[in-house]
Amino acid sequence: MSDALTPFRLDGRVVLVTGASSGLGQHFARLLASVGARIAVAARRADKLQGVVDDIAAAGGEARAFTLDVTDAASVRACLDAVGAWGVPDVVINNAGVTVTRPLLEQSEEDFDQVLDTNLKGCWLVATEAARRMVAADKGGAIVNVASILGERVAGGVAPYAISKAGVVQATKAMALELARHRIRVNALLPGYVVTDLNRDFLTSEAGDKLRSRIPSRRFGELTDLDGPLLLLASDAGAAMSGATVAVDGAHLVSSL
Repeated sequence: MSDALTPFRLDGRVVLVTGASSGLGQHFARLLASVGARIAVAARRADKLQGVVDDIAAAGGEARAFTLDVTDAASVRACLDAVGAWGVPDVVINNAGVTVTRPLLEQSEEDFDQVLDTNLKGCWLVATEAARRMVAADKGGAIVNVASILGERVAGGVAPYAISKAGVVQATKAMALELARHRIRVNALLPGYVVTDLNRDFLTSEAGDKLRSRIPSRRFGELTDLDGPLLLLASDAGAAMSGATVAVDGAHLVSSL
């Protein structure tokens, strides 16, 4: 790797990636392993993570799978205790998230609780517990909260998701303020519409084409579009960044109303 990319290296650092059983989480785990990190992949079902662990090992990296329910404080503590066999995480990628898609008037209290508990409370539980351990170890660190452009704009049918991601954006700033003195950086990554296996059918449908036409770049994102921004926030290349929100959306956020 060229000297220009050296600041993006994470050789030997322990990185926890939550929600790593699919989509963005899997991609982030493989990406961070490729720059030398030791990857702790976590999800509610650790068996669903084995493919990611195997892929990283086959590429010469190091990864382990851990059970984690981000909505449960005891589960968060147990996961970080287990990861502690490697050491306190240097980097946390707070990626776990869910959504419920239906009109506002058809959504239930259970829908709201499910989304807010995972996306917002889960982000807070993981970040604060990891930060306590970083502070105790006096090692500093980086936390990247994966929000969404829907944390700053809104769309129909996903009210709890948009509310939760707006909370993640503000939580990121509050965390950054209080943790800066401990050399812990906290930033938020705001993906736009990114093609994954879960949404590919919709994004390639007629409705997807209409959505794409409203994006100034006229394209949906690919997982690799997130690589540079994620590495910047996770590595020493972003050493002076904290409390930032980095949108990766093809100018969708600045589109005309």
